[in-house]
Amino acid sequence: MSATRPHITVLLHEAVDALLHAEADLNGVYVDGTFGRGGHSRLLLSRLGPQGRLLALDRDPAALQAGQAIDDPRFSIHHARFSEWAEVAADQGFPAVDGLLLDIGVSSPQIDAPERGFSFRADGPLDMRMDTTRGESAAEFLARADVRTLTEVIRDYGEERFAGPIAKALVARRESGPALERTRELAELVARVVKTREPGQDPATRTFQALRIHVNAELEELRGALEPSLRHLKLGGRLGVISFHSLEDRIVKRFIQLHSKDEPDRRAPFAPPRAMPLKGIARIHPGADEVAANPRSRSAVLRVAERIN
Repeated sequence: MSATRPHITVLLHEAVDALLHAEADLNGVYVDGTFGRGGHSRLLLSRLGPQGRLLALDRDPAALQAGQAIDDPRFSIHHARFSEWAEVAADQGFPAVDGLLLDIGVSSPQIDAPERGFSFRADGPLDMRMDTTRGESAAEFLARADVRTLTEVIRDYGEERFAGPIAKALVARRESGPALERTRELAELVARVVKTREPGQDPATRTFQALRIHVNAELEELRGALEPSLRHLKLGGRLGVISFHSLEDRIVKRFIQLHSKDEPDRRAPFAPPRAMPLKGIARIHPGADEVAANPRSRSAVLRVAERIN
C-alpha cells in the first residue's frame, strides 16, 4: 500500500452550515452518503446535539475502516452505495431524515493510491472500482467491450472528442497482443492517439474519468440518490450535493429545478400552480483561499435544496 497525501475535505464548513442552518433540528437524523475520510461527518457530529444521529455510508472498504475509528454513540457507518441511503436509514428506524449530504466523485486517497488504478500519474492495476469487493474492474471492461460501447463510454462520460479513435486503438491492442492491465499502458496508448490537448492536461485525463464513471455507475448512482429525497427528507430538511464536473452538476441542477418550480395544471389552467416539493437554496463554489490550499477543489460546486412540501 503506497503512502497518500492527507485528504482535504472540500467545502467543509459550507456543506455543514447548509445542513445545520439556523432552523435545523440539531437533535435530528442526518445522512452522510459519501463518508470518504470523514471530514464532513466529524464536523457534523461536533455540531449535533446529544440526541442527534448521523448515518454514514460508503462502498469503499478503506473508507469503512476509517469510519470505524469514530467512537460516538450518535454515529454509525454502513457498507452501502449512496443510492441506498433511504433503505439504510429505514433499516435503522428512520423513514425520514433531517438532512442528506453527498460529496460526489473520487477522493484524494483513492486517486493517490496506485494500487486502486484511478490515476495515470503512477503505474498500477487497471481497477478503478470504489468497492473493491465486487463488480467489474476497468481492465475487465476493456477486455470485453466492443468499439461502439467503448466509444459511447469515453465520449459520453469523458466528453472526449477523440473517443472513436481511442476506442479503435483499444480494441486493436486487445486483438494483437496481451490485454491492457496497467494504468501506464492505458495512458501511453491514449497519448499515442490524442495528439492535442488543453495546456496542462494529460491526454489520458478524459479517458480515465470516463472509465471510472462507467465502472462505478456514478451518474446512475447520483440519480438514484437524489430521487428518494423527495419522499424521505422531512419538511425543512436539506439536501446538499458537492460535485466536481459538469456531468454530475448538470444532473443535480436539473433535479432541483424540476422539483422546485411551480407547475400549472394543464387540465385546470385557471387553478393555482401545484406546489413543488423542493426549494433551491444556494449554489456555492470554493473561495480563493480554499482553491489555493487545495487545487483539487477548484471545480467543486455545492448545490443546496430544502424540502418544503
